[in-house]
Parts: sequence; structure tokens; C-alpha cells
Amino acid sequence: MLRTSLPKELLTGSFTSTTASALGVTRKRQRQPDVAIPSRGIRVPFEGVRGPAASVRAYTELDSTSVLTHDSGGRIWECALPAWMQEDWRIHVARERNGSKPRRHNVVGHRLTFKVGEVVMHDGVRVTSPARTWLDLASLMSVDDLIAAGDSLVCAHGTDFPRPKEGLCTLAELRRMVGAHPGMRGMKTARLALSEIRVGADSPQETRMRLILSRSGHGEPALNYVIRNSWGQPAVWPDAAYTEQRIALQYDGGHHADPLQVGSDLRRHSLTERAGWHEVRVYKEDLEGDKPFVLEKVRAAMTRGIDRQTKARTYT
Repeated sequence: MLRTSLPKELLTGSFTSTTASALGVTRKRQRQPDVAIPSRGIRVPFEGVRGPAASVRAYTELDSTSVLTHDSGGRIWECALPAWMQEDWRIHVARERNGSKPRRHNVVGHRLTFKVGEVVMHDGVRVTSPARTWLDLASLMSVDDLIAAGDSLVCAHGTDFPRPKEGLCTLAELRRMVGAHPGMRGMKTARLALSEIRVGADSPQETRMRLILSRSGHGEPALNYVIRNSWGQPAVWPDAAYTEQRIALQYDGGHHADPLQVGSDLRRHSLTERAGWHEVRVYKEDLEGDKPFVLEKVRAAMTRGIDRQTKARTYT
């Protein structure tokens, strides 16, 4: 016997059993194999759901006060989350402190105090703002993971970049959020992380590379730097740069093994060298261990740079 199709309104994401009943879908139909039941009163169609917001939308439709928080909010905002957190698919839901804590299967309930502007509607769900999401994550994350999360939220690129980008929040908003909640759990972690968040890192690995270098004797590399060609046009956009030594750092992830990407990387290298810069390619394994090899790579590049400058002065 063929199943009746679900109404198209229910195929865009998770929905409550109450909503389904109001649309004429029987309880029996709601329990058919093409519908998952992750928690009491929550239904998720196996087909049609696109994106993290759609999959958890019903959790904020159960009542008018439930808010998605912590790593659930982080997924909505596509915030950088550590691997262990990405593998934990429990839903974090909060209500105001004077209300009851959400209690249901697959849900981590919270009772929190929200100030004006800290809860927003985004992509059909009620969720904490990017800055408040970051602050709530401070109670769960290490300092370095929270720095990476902050970097991902404030990351922005100007119009000189191939893909200009606006940050989801600003460093000033993160500072104001920390100042507005002095007694919250994780505040020490938040304050430590805040001092090392920078604008311009596109991935957690780029953040990790920057932190390794900035905490060494090499000093902190610049982000969002643009190398221009002889006509003054933007030509290369290094992930990080030591501008005085003219060293361009490029973090190469797994996708750089793709043949098309290999060709692009070779062109980038050629443009970098033609502009009088030295490119240092950094890989995942260069960031591992107690003495990451990226330090040796940068040290060698700086030494070559000093040698070049010395020779140039000798011949002039």
C-alpha cells in the first residue's frame, strides 16, 4: 500500500506533530519509515531537509520561548567547532532563567538570561546571536578552540579580495558581550580567547598556524594582506604574511591535491615570486607536535630573506 505524500510545507525541515496534525497528517502517517522521530513531538522527513537550521527548526516551534544555543547555535552560524563537538549531535535548547529547563530525549536543556538583541530569528529558527553563541561556547571549549570559533565569526575580507566577505559579528561586539555578562560560566576562557581573536582567518587550521607563529619568537603574521602586481592590482591573497620579510604563508588543506587546484596553486606561486615575495606552503602535519615544523619553515624563509637583503646591499 502506497504512503500518502506529506504536505509540501512539511518537507522543508523538521516539524512538530501538532503542526502535522493541523495539516491533516494522521499520527499513523507521522510514524511511517520516511519520517524520523528524534524526540517527543518532533518529526524530521528523510527527504527535503537542507542545512542545520532546517533539521532543528521544530525545537523552537514547540513553544515561544525555546532558543537554540551553544554548539547548536554554532552550527546554525557555521561557526568553527572542534571535532569532538561536531560529532555530538545533541540539540542545545534554552529558556529564560525564570522558566523551566527543556527536558526531552536528545536535548541538552539550559536556563539562561538573555539581554536585548541576544536572541534573533535566523533561517526560520530562534537562536542566540553570533556573539552570544560564542560566549556560551566559552563554558565548553578550550581557549584555542574558542579563538578559532571567534576567528570564524569575525572573519571578513575587503573588496580587494576575490570573494569579499562580511563578518557575522565584530570584535567590538564580542568585547561588549563579555562585558555584559561578567559572572557567566567560562568567562575566564572568554577573556583569554578574546585577546587573541583576529579578523581574516578562514579556517581553524589557519587560526592554529597563526597562534603557533605568534606565540613563537617569529612574531604575529598579518592577515588579510594583499600582494599587488607591478600595476598595483591585487594579485595574491596569502593566508598570512610577514610583510617586512616579504614571506607569504599559504595553508594547503586536503582539497589542494585536486588537479585543478594544483594548477591554481602553481599560478599563485609564480605570481608570488614574480612580485618579489617568497611563498611558504604549510600543511596539516606542519602544525602538529610539540615543535611544529611550520616554525622551521618560516625560520628558513626568514634566513633566506636576510641573505637576499645582505647580497642586495653588497652589490649596490
